[in-house]
Amino acid sequence: MNISDSSQGFTLIETVIALFVLAVGLFSAAGVATTVIHGNAIGREITTATTLAKDKMEELTYKNAVNGNDSIQSFFTRTWQVAADTPAPDMKTIDVTVTFPWKNSMKTVALRKIEAK
Repeated sequence: MNISDSSQGFTLIETVIALFVLAVGLFSAAGVATTVIHGNAIGREITTATTLAKDKMEELTYKNAVNGNDSIQSFFTRTWQVAADTPAPDMKTIDVTVTFPWKNSMKTVALRKIEAK
């Protein structure tokens, strides 16, 4: 029986290096996935806050616009301020601000419109 000097298959060091490269790739993918999940979560909260501000903005008109605030779902705080005769007579500037907590800080979404008489 002839035994050939050229071996078939992979050596142990080649297998270890391949496993190391695979592990680095998998851990990198897991890190990216975590970042994407956190980005989606803050994006959802910002979208909700923007929608709440937009809803209040649509509700406030020149005739019924007065200062106020409310709380939604015990998480979002919505505040609106009305400045009369700004920027010109017979106009009101209406600012709606929605704040919410995110990772030990407060995030804010603010909208502004000018309503004419």
